[in-house]
Amino acid sequence: MGEANRLGEYLKARRAQVTPADVGLPPGGNRRVPGLRREEVAWLAGLSTDYYTRLEQGREQRPSASVLNALARTLLLEADAQQYLFAIAVPGPQAPARRGGGRLPEGLTDLIDEWSAHPVVVADECYRVVAANQLGRALYAGHAYSDDLARLVFLDPGAAGFYRDWSAVASSTVAGIRASATRDPDDTALTALVGDLSVRSPEFASRWAKGEVREKTSGALRLRHPVVGDLDLGYQTFRPGAAPGLLLKVYRAAPGTETADNLAVLGSLTAPPAEASRRRTDTPPS
Repeated sequence: MGEANRLGEYLKARRAQVTPADVGLPPGGNRRVPGLRREEVAWLAGLSTDYYTRLEQGREQRPSASVLNALARTLLLEADAQQYLFAIAVPGPQAPARRGGGRLPEGLTDLIDEWSAHPVVVADECYRVVAANQLGRALYAGHAYSDDLARLVFLDPGAAGFYRDWSAVASSTVAGIRASATRDPDDTALTALVGDLSVRSPEFASRWAKGEVREKTSGALRLRHPVVGDLDLGYQTFRPGAAPGLLLKVYRAAPGTETADNLAVLGSLTAPPAEASRRRTDTPPS
């Protein structure tokens, strides 16, 4: 994002994360870094050391698809990372912009409001919240960056207490931000986000330097909510067909669990007055 030699920087970052043991090589001696040397990457990928060096230094900027595939295999890149590698290495027209100005497809707002038992949040590629249902807003309420989920993780003073697995959330957020750049590595909003977080958060900068790429499609989220306590949630992320630049994330608690009870309490506490009154009326007396 924004580097003059984006491909070279990415290759260096990824080879630093692959140890000789990962690819069946002896550890060797006198290593300055735990990752692979340039000549080892070149040998494993079937390239000359000189050619690979030129790739890292930015003096060779048009590698073939076969070279990129060989490097992806050597550096043990998963599917999202392979797509990112091709996106930054192969010049050409970019895919159509995915943000759609942050506008929700017609009817989607009504739909997410109807999912009243599940927190739902809709964010753009920069993790800025563009819409949420009542529980989704309540899930993140009370933070300095409640509407900016990337900055919430790295810049909000309460983040470490809010996310019970903060380190895992931080790493997956960084990998997701880089995955967002796959369609358009030169996206100005993403570049600005990465630049801001790199300057203001050493934790972000150190994770960004690892070059991990992974879209957040599903997983678990463990929170310590300031109002209702611990929440153990699963989530699924979708891209609406009419607005693939938006990420629709639906959270769910396993039925019959303490988290399900806590979500119900959170929903009652944050419901609009008319809705809260209806819920009290509908609840049979104990």
